[in-house]
Amino acid sequence: MRAVVIDAVRGRPEVRDVAEPMAPPDGVVVRVMATGLCRSDWHAWAGHDEIELPHVPGHELAGVVVAVGPGVRRWRTGDRVTVPFVCGCGRCDWCRSGDAQVCPDQEQPGFTHWGSFAEYVALHGADTNLVAVPEHVDFATAAGLGCRFATAYRALAHRGRVAPGEWVTVVGAGGVGLSAVMVARALGGRVIAVDRSPEALAVARELGAEHTLRADGTDIAASVADLTGGGCHVAVDAVGSEQTCADALLSLRRRGRHVQIGLLPPVDGHPRVPMARVIGWELDLLGSHGMAAADYPAMMSLIAQGALQPQRLVERTIGLEEAAALLPVFDRAKVAGMTMIDPRR
Repeated sequence: MRAVVIDAVRGRPEVRDVAEPMAPPDGVVVRVMATGLCRSDWHAWAGHDEIELPHVPGHELAGVVVAVGPGVRRWRTGDRVTVPFVCGCGRCDWCRSGDAQVCPDQEQPGFTHWGSFAEYVALHGADTNLVAVPEHVDFATAAGLGCRFATAYRALAHRGRVAPGEWVTVVGAGGVGLSAVMVARALGGRVIAVDRSPEALAVARELGAEHTLRADGTDIAASVADLTGGGCHVAVDAVGSEQTCADALLSLRRRGRHVQIGLLPPVDGHPRVPMARVIGWELDLLGSHGMAAADYPAMMSLIAQGALQPQRLVERTIGLEEAAALLPVFDRAKVAGMTMIDPRR
């Protein structure tokens, strides 16, 4: 099969022929119909995650089951499926309680094993992790649910617990940030979107952001305080840097809730976070790591009702060759939505 292959950390990705995967005993092989290019893929390429080389990245995907392991009971060849980027083992206490996203024995396509920047991908724990894709949902939309959209949904609905009328600051208007804008609005939140790109902020306004702020060196926290009368109730860092984390956290009102979605790469050992504010204002500092398959039904219901429209977030679709060229510079790319890859191109 054709796949994007990384041979060295920060090396030049190449598209070449590699062996097709085999179905794990408890898993399946999926023919990839769409897969997302995400900032997390860039983190893996940049060496911020431990990966075994050579490596095929890619963790947001949707496609058709083409092979089934002997231990799988719920799925058959021909099924249309997607999957969370965290695949739980299905056996531990966390998986049994519906929290597979924090499974200690989790697998992650594109990180712990070869991922979906390829024509086929192997997925583990199929009965625990696969999610059926309805016929009316296209593969590109379904692929975007596996990381960015589902992560934003759980971050705001379950972790941040956004209530109607609350102010929500979303720092970063890429794929996950725009997803967060859409989800926060669907939950009744009043959204302030922050980004360095005017194009991304324009999309955020189209999706329901009440205010947008340009990250151009201005004091984001002071601007949010002026707009909200003292700060937001919930803040999301959808980028993952010291500056964006600080902007989000400092935009909170007293006893506010910060949700960290973007991965924070280490700086001199650890990223610096304004903990004095966290302590003095009794802020809740929350992590959010994807969403388990068990939590998909509520999100899928809102999609079916039209309250959530993730298809609006797909900005463009590219092929594997273009994906290989874009991956090393994706942290600097001007993105106003989700970039999807069609491996068949």
